[in-house]
Amino acid sequence: MAWDPKLYSTFAAPRLRPALDLMTRIGAEAPSRVVDLGCGTGNVTRILAERWPGAQVTGVDSSPHMLEAAAQESAAITWTQADMGQWQPPEKVDVLFSNAALHWLGDHASLFPRLAGLVAPGGWLAVQMPHNHYAASHTIMAEAAAAGPWAEKLVPLAGRFPVGDPGFYYDLLAPLAQELDIWESEYLHVLDGDDPVVRWTMGTALRPLLDAVDGDWRQGFLDEYRARIASAYPRRADGKTLFPFRRLFLVARL
Repeated sequence: MAWDPKLYSTFAAPRLRPALDLMTRIGAEAPSRVVDLGCGTGNVTRILAERWPGAQVTGVDSSPHMLEAAAQESAAITWTQADMGQWQPPEKVDVLFSNAALHWLGDHASLFPRLAGLVAPGGWLAVQMPHNHYAASHTIMAEAAAAGPWAEKLVPLAGRFPVGDPGFYYDLLAPLAQELDIWESEYLHVLDGDDPVVRWTMGTALRPLLDAVDGDWRQGFLDEYRARIASAYPRRADGKTLFPFRRLFLVARL
């Protein structure tokens, strides 16, 4: 899947807030090794480095385009290209942080215990994942995927519900953790401009579907999604569009 750093960064401010909320719940005082798994363009990685200036900070991402953008902003951080699902640190880390990345990976029943095993005793695993896959932005995506000649290609891609309920992650991590905090928050993003929900999803959930088709099919699917989404997220009297977005958080001290 091709990632566009500029498109993803269009909504950098509302995407940053959950990362900051997650970061405040990490109790590490002076960690030696901090990793941002799925770091993207590195805006959160740089904040991690500012919080723990004495730590060796590494940003890991699978996208060379994202890492190229990240490296332009900071030379003090180590940037590593790797598959998030297979990445292994040279030694266990003190803080393993992942913001809005792990929902792209499957088999969380195996993934999360594996990630916990990469953290040093007394260290922290902190994860935030979108949990809005049943929201209109996603259900309409599935409807649009099924509504044209592109259906055979796009329907399988639109049906992913990768994030489990909080209890699922509790059962995975409670036996491994000294402390475990799991919660959900719904953010009400106030967006500007034309078709802001479409533009938001084009940088994330819509990306694999758009990459799977091209030409008339790509434009036709995007037009179908745009037409259907307008009624679900109407523009308010002041010109703004409200976009509720639910996210799941977990912080484990291991």
